[in-house]
Amino acid sequence: MKKLMKRVVVLSILLFTVLSVNVQAQFYDPVEWSYKTNDLGKGEVELIFVATVEDNWHIYSQFMDEGGPIATNFMFTETPNYKLIGKVEERGELIAEYDENFQMDVKYYGGSVQFVQKIKVLTNKDFKLIAEAEYMACDDKQCTPPNYADAEFKVKGFTGAKINKVDDAEPTGQIDEDGLPDETLEIDYTKARPDNADEEIVEEDHAKTIASSHTSSSVNDSEDESLTLWVIFGLGFAGGLAAFFMPCIFPMIPLTVSFFTKQSKSKGEGIRKALLYGVSIIVIYVAMGVIVTLSFGENALSDLAADPWFNLVFFVMFVVFALSFLGAFEITLPSKWVNKADEASNKGGVVGIFFMAFTLALVSFSCTGPIIGTLLFDAARNGEIMGPAVGMLGFSTALAIPFILFAAFPGWLNSLPKSGGWLNMVKVSLGFIELAAALKFLSNADMVWQLGILKRELFIAAWVSIFGLLTIYLLGGFRMPHDSPSEKVSIPRMSFAIVFLIFTMYLLPGMFGAPVKAVSAFVPPDFYAEKRIEVANLPQATLNEGEPTPQDYGSHPEDCPLGLSCFHEYEEGLAYAKKVNKPILLDFTGWTCTNCRQVENNVWSKPEVFNEISQEFVLISLYTDERDRLPEEEQYVSEITGKKVRTLGNKRKEFQVEHFQTNALPYYVIVDHELNEMIDPTAFTQDAVYYKGWLDKGKKEFYKRQGK
Repeated sequence: MKKLMKRVVVLSILLFTVLSVNVQAQFYDPVEWSYKTNDLGKGEVELIFVATVEDNWHIYSQFMDEGGPIATNFMFTETPNYKLIGKVEERGELIAEYDENFQMDVKYYGGSVQFVQKIKVLTNKDFKLIAEAEYMACDDKQCTPPNYADAEFKVKGFTGAKINKVDDAEPTGQIDEDGLPDETLEIDYTKARPDNADEEIVEEDHAKTIASSHTSSSVNDSEDESLTLWVIFGLGFAGGLAAFFMPCIFPMIPLTVSFFTKQSKSKGEGIRKALLYGVSIIVIYVAMGVIVTLSFGENALSDLAADPWFNLVFFVMFVVFALSFLGAFEITLPSKWVNKADEASNKGGVVGIFFMAFTLALVSFSCTGPIIGTLLFDAARNGEIMGPAVGMLGFSTALAIPFILFAAFPGWLNSLPKSGGWLNMVKVSLGFIELAAALKFLSNADMVWQLGILKRELFIAAWVSIFGLLTIYLLGGFRMPHDSPSEKVSIPRMSFAIVFLIFTMYLLPGMFGAPVKAVSAFVPPDFYAEKRIEVANLPQATLNEGEPTPQDYGSHPEDCPLGLSCFHEYEEGLAYAKKVNKPILLDFTGWTCTNCRQVENNVWSKPEVFNEISQEFVLISLYTDERDRLPEEEQYVSEITGKKVRTLGNKRKEFQVEHFQTNALPYYVIVDHELNEMIDPTAFTQDAVYYKGWLDKGKKEFYKRQGK
């Protein structure tokens, strides 16, 4: 129990860190690393890692008890050019004291510290030695997430080395009995290439292809990418409409429109000013989306959806947004920003109108901030490069259109409802929805780490509670801090209450195993539950006489969608496919992939599709966001991306990128036992008839090539 509490404390400190920084600060690192070598003579060399820590921060020793902060750790890529002598030494002013936050004794260094590893050089040629430091930094209030620092040491050869004929080979992380790199010890995802490849891929061009995180070899991927951007735009537009009815914006409409009509000599001039005002709103918010893309970086966006730490960031931010909408506090910007923008708006002309729009953005931030944050984080999480900008385009368009229309047709203002307590009701309702959305991100992190904290039943129970409370609130069962007294429930409020009541009642059976397909993309999958959900009316796989079972080769149906027999390792699935002579269905998926859940629950669950997969194919489901760390000797630097492949998920993603030139999820490929594609791959679809036909064509091509 005490160990569990320590972990909770560690997680709490990390989450508190998230609350204290902005988007760019998520990448803040108070530790700067440098590297050097010290030749001791006689073939012995010291590899020196120098960590320079900012004031008030510290980095932890290697020698820490479990259950507390993450100890500093070092990993060295093995090659026959050298061998390690002893352990990494620490040289600095060590501080050992009891930490109230972690409730344990900790050891750490501030200022500057050196970590020194001694090696014996075994070659007479100069070589490069690749190493890595894993560390976490903290101050008295917050901690950074675990981070990695890659090091490259240039080591001079030793003329007296006993083994002096070894060339400077690229490290593979595997050493055979002779001390030489061996690429044949096991099947490596990055080596298994089709035997009948028509041509070699030029490395430079291939790297450029992979640099775009969602480049795909099929037309379907381009269509899905465009579809995703349209969805992001639609969500942004809906967010803009919601913001329009917030108490920080709605009352400003008559004032703004009146300004344009009264300060203009003609109706046409008023409309032109209002149009410029609307365009300025769009420019401001789209620029915000572009800034988010530049802050994260192009390649980082594609990894956000799978990274549990970022999902925790989103969870905390959504909870903060929800509490703000519920009335716990207001998220405001510094008043001097608003004052300066307001002063600039008095200049008149194009500049003045632009700063009028900018003032609106600043003044209304307490209402729009949570909506904007939700849209930006969700768009970034989807991995689309233009996602944040497109989301802000939708948001600002919906926000700008009413100002333009009411300036063109001032008489429409008379038809608008009067400002009142209903505006805060809209704000509070969005707060409940934000709180429900926050749980999705917590669930993503929970599934990737396989903690088992927020399984399917508990997740649905939490949603039932949230939307049940929202229903009671709309019916007048209780009031929130900024609500106005109300003696009766209006017809619109009653209508929304009925909608949320129906939704709550629909969710309720999900706590006891019902599939709740309408929200299958958001709730944890059926196999991530306290009790396995039995899928009704789905046929069970039958085996030919004497045919081995998938379980004999490592399949675990309890960990597979819908109870299908699947493999999570390519080598295991390949061995079974060869034994039973069936085609392979490669399922590139992820724990955090909502589209993957939709395909599984709405397409694979159809009896005709389920039967085809279970009877005719060997299913290999590769979760590319799996966080289990590879053994040190199996880690390597990707020749495609140049990044370190550290986890099982990294390895599976590398396999997908290497052979199919995409890391899109979901992604389905039918291959033979030499990894040759039987038909063009497919991606996200809700069309079960199409998917069944795709499976049939792939299967027929497999047996056709065998002469059957």
